[in-house]
Amino acid sequence: MACNGLHPRVAVIAIISDEEGRVIAGRRLSPLGTGQYSFPGGHLDQGEELFACAERETLEETGLNIRATKIVAVTNDVFVQENKHYVSIFVKGERLDPMQQPRRLEPHKCEGWEWKDWQDIGALAKAQSKQEVFLPVVNLVRDNPQLEVLLGCGQT
Repeated sequence: MACNGLHPRVAVIAIISDEEGRVIAGRRLSPLGTGQYSFPGGHLDQGEELFACAERETLEETGLNIRATKIVAVTNDVFVQENKHYVSIFVKGERLDPMQQPRRLEPHKCEGWEWKDWQDIGALAKAQSKQEVFLPVVNLVRDNPQLEVLLGCGQT
């Protein structure tokens, strides 16, 4: 398959959970995936370390100081209609201050941040329409059915 001069981009996406196993999610306002739930993240900069990218993007978007701890999954995300292709690297992140709450720092990119149960994200991602969740998260849930155990989400 010819690339026609187009190349995939790399996105780094942080999955941050709280003591109750919920994850930070927000509805996107960016042109790609408008109105769909996703996690904090963005493009990997030239020469940037993966964990540094997750920490930077989370701070820029939510004001949260996190420590990225491990890569948990990689997805191959082809947006056919938009003619875009991403390789998304999902990174587990931990808040440095467990009392710190996310804030909406980029109102042009996100409706706001909230704590969502992992099961809710999974159910929305598995829904037939799949319109509620951003494609990389849909692929993450589909390809990693045991991810909530690895992340420590949803366990009582």
